[in-house]
Amino acid sequence: MVESRGDFLPPRSDRHHPQTLSMLDFKGAAYASAAKAVKAELENLNSQAGTDRKFKTEMDGFYMLFTRFLDERAKGSKLDWDKIQSPSKEQIVSYDTIPKAGPEDLTKLAVLKLNGGLGTTMGCVGPKSAIEVRDGMTFLDVSVRQIEYLNKTYGVDVPFILMNSFNTDDETKRIVKKYETHNVSIRTFDQSKYPRIKKDSFLPVPRTPDAPIDQWYPPGHGDLYESIYNSGILDELIAQGKEYLFVSNVDNLGATVDLNILNHMVEKDIEFIMEVTDKTKADIKGGTLIDYNGQIRLLEIAQVPDEHVEDFKSVKKFHIFNTNNLWINLKAVKRIIEEDSMDLEIIVNNKTTDSGEKVIQLETAVGAGIKHFNNAHGVNVPRSRFLPVKSTSDLFLVTSNLYSLVHGQLSINPKRMFHTVPLVKLGDEFKKVNNFLSRFKTIPHILELDHLTVTGDVTFGADVELRGTVIIVANHGERIDIPPGSILENKVVTGNLRILDH
Repeated sequence: MVESRGDFLPPRSDRHHPQTLSMLDFKGAAYASAAKAVKAELENLNSQAGTDRKFKTEMDGFYMLFTRFLDERAKGSKLDWDKIQSPSKEQIVSYDTIPKAGPEDLTKLAVLKLNGGLGTTMGCVGPKSAIEVRDGMTFLDVSVRQIEYLNKTYGVDVPFILMNSFNTDDETKRIVKKYETHNVSIRTFDQSKYPRIKKDSFLPVPRTPDAPIDQWYPPGHGDLYESIYNSGILDELIAQGKEYLFVSNVDNLGATVDLNILNHMVEKDIEFIMEVTDKTKADIKGGTLIDYNGQIRLLEIAQVPDEHVEDFKSVKKFHIFNTNNLWINLKAVKRIIEEDSMDLEIIVNNKTTDSGEKVIQLETAVGAGIKHFNNAHGVNVPRSRFLPVKSTSDLFLVTSNLYSLVHGQLSINPKRMFHTVPLVKLGDEFKKVNNFLSRFKTIPHILELDHLTVTGDVTFGADVELRGTVIIVANHGERIDIPPGSILENKVVTGNLRILDH
């Protein structure tokens, strides 16, 4: 059963921010004029929107975020680096210490995928979740198969929810119709649409509610809390007896429902769990958990003062990072939202439009909510639960014989002798999915591969095997064709190597 709530459920009308557009007086003198000007612009947009309550609710939410941003700038608010400590053993629990559990808590669970992103980085049009990643299946196919298998195996009804952005909502709704006969209840809602702000004047870029789409932005996945509340889906889930929400990025193929973590959450009365895993040099920009004045908090690189960025990237000082696999108590979300106490750190994202105009986007991260929940902590999970596909180099790994796909779950090949996955760096010629696919007759066998670097005009024949460290470099004007059936072990290949059809 597929159900979309975003089209016909109006925003919740029984709750408003305590200080809406019509009421809020900005408290910081330094930016009062900017706040007043933005307020006037937003009220003009609201008047044009007529009876569109969803739009007005979003403009209220944006104004609250914008005035918090100005207030922080006026006060010069920033983290005191000296107060940052590594989390205690109580704040981060090792997965190995969590007892094994059965499926008894599944009736209380719903699963949500963050589905706001486009596949533009990998050269695709439309939602990233529609990219084919394994055995002819897309990210969405894999996720639906996981939940369907869970429901069938344990005789439960775990709902599957997609939080879309205005970039992905329409196309996703069309795609999910193909799952109507599947044993999974699918709901969708879209997150907020906020106006981009001109960097020089702090005024909104759009002048009308129907301004071009590139003048708006989705304000990061921290918007989940308000949007799931305003959509009505939060109340709907609670009414159905659902108590816990497992949240993850749709492109993380390792983010499957874990019965042990779910049971741990239930038994210990935990309102929020963030899955973290050990940092490698490939993860130096990922957010991490810290102890700040005795409170557990998420620290993102955008919040780090310039002079401490190298400290933040250090594997020694911050040895874990946030996978964005989150377990959240639904009633706690409702409580925090209705108390208007959700105060997420603002991430300022600087952008340049196609016309060359410099704009800013004010965003928040869903993991930053950890500080608002009772008994919240991190669980240090195996690396296998973090398997994102952010690039074609990642796609190379998940489509290879390094993994097998069973019931929508990727498992590493038991014949792999090492616990780590190979480091793969594919050059610009491989960055777009279509170009990537055209350069491999079949994906090479890589069970014994440690490191692969490929740059330049390189193609691979069928059934190539790569072992150890392999570096293939075709300089400008050169081309390298790796012959079918080749075995490359600890090799550097340069120059020209052409295989001609005959």
